Amino acid sequence: MSRMLEVAGVAVSPDHYIGGQRIASDKTFEIFCPIDQQVLGHISEGTAEHVEAAIVAAQQAFPAWSALSAAERKPYLDRFAEEIGKRADALCLLESNDAGVLLSRMRHGVVPRAMLNISWFAQHALDLQNRPIETEQAHHIVRHDPAGVVVVITPWNAPLMLSTWKLGPALAAGNTCILKPPEWAPLTCSLLADAAHAAGLPPGVFNVVQGTGANTGAKLVSDPRIARVSFTGSVPTAKWIAQSAGANLVPCSLELGGKSPFIVLEDADIDSAAATGALMYRNAGQVCLAGTRFLVHEKVVDAFIATMRAYVEKLVVGDPRDETTEVGPVIHPKQVERVLGFVERAVAAGAQVLWGGAAHPFGAQYIQPTMITNLQQSDEIVQNEVFGPVLTLQTFASDDEAITLANGTDFGLGGVCYGETAHATAVAEQVRTGFIWVNSFGIRDLAAPFGGIKRSGIGREGGDWSFEFFCDVKDVVVPKKPFKASFSHR
Repeated sequence: MSRMLEVAGVAVSPDHYIGGQRIASDKTFEIFCPIDQQVLGHISEGTAEHVEAAIVAAQQAFPAWSALSAAERKPYLDRFAEEIGKRADALCLLESNDAGVLLSRMRHGVVPRAMLNISWFAQHALDLQNRPIETEQAHHIVRHDPAGVVVVITPWNAPLMLSTWKLGPALAAGNTCILKPPEWAPLTCSLLADAAHAAGLPPGVFNVVQGTGANTGAKLVSDPRIARVSFTGSVPTAKWIAQSAGANLVPCSLELGGKSPFIVLEDADIDSAAATGALMYRNAGQVCLAGTRFLVHEKVVDAFIATMRAYVEKLVVGDPRDETTEVGPVIHPKQVERVLGFVERAVAAGAQVLWGGAAHPFGAQYIQPTMITNLQQSDEIVQNEVFGPVLTLQTFASDDEAITLANGTDFGLGGVCYGETAHATAVAEQVRTGFIWVNSFGIRDLAAPFGGIKRSGIGREGGDWSFEFFCDVKDVVVPKKPFKASFSHR
């Protein structure tokens, strides 16, 4: 029987899940709670042997799983979603303790979304089978065939949500999967394996191999038996993954960092924009799609700063397990050092701190919600992703200047634009990003495309776009009248 950890009263396995069984490793790594820096336990680290076992298990499971129709796979995935729901309280407690995610956000947002990620794509796989293309000459049957063994690598800021966001379409398409959880926050991914097991997913269809990116992840993405790699994380890691997988011509979906603009036009509702602006500190700013570069029209900047400051001063910083908390800890001491380093270098170069700018007294891994101004477009803190509760503010005098500033980084994930609706929409359409919200933030639909341009990634996730990545798309062409071969015919 597998050894178990107990975290916040929840029993969870620290071991791999391969071929339907828990498998321990002699080699382990420690994980810590970001709230109080206490050791949560020792996690099995994947070796070459575990990677090999997972790939073989996934390969062996693929013929039977891929041979099922989308309708036949759907009951398995619906049960998987149900089993996630049955573990809602445990998943919330684990991720709050493991990754410092707000318990309230887990309860009301993440777990319901994780369930939907599985069940929605199971249904969408059915819908995808009935899209023939009719032309004068032929009947085209467009098939979305399973690609093979898929590797899914998720980041520490949202391990449960992002794992299911990728696993849903990958499994619904008929692939078998190997999930490599983030080494700083692996526990909810482990419990996800229990949910899959209880749902009756056949052994080898879903596997979890834990470990570091440099060791376990490297062995997975460089293996020629892998058909797809789906990764969310940092740009440097993505470059390395693309090079490793590219050696075998393995397609990669890469959802990377953001440095998204938050534009406040002269005709914006200042109170609404400022209230939304304060949301950018949720999850301690560790959200890739947050608008982190505030670009505010010079005529309303004073009013905006005063209004947003009032909202920020009301934010409750504290223990994420307290449902009243709105800003929790940064994930790891290394990340605290990185985030505060950005602030220190910016101030040393002449930037001004409007609020925050230092560690928060609540705990060692807490940083005050911070806003930095008096910046140049070329400054490091403007150009590079900080991934903490630190925002920047610049002003503009015209729409053209706002658009130039908004497009003036190497990133292009998302954005926010506040103003009179027609005006804000016209500006938003000229911002070079994968998506942008007008007078809103965080509205998502699983049918819509999600992803970035430039250094923010390659490919799109969601709806048909997920299946186009996780499938081999094939056109079966059936002529409508007898076909006669001719060398002149093209």
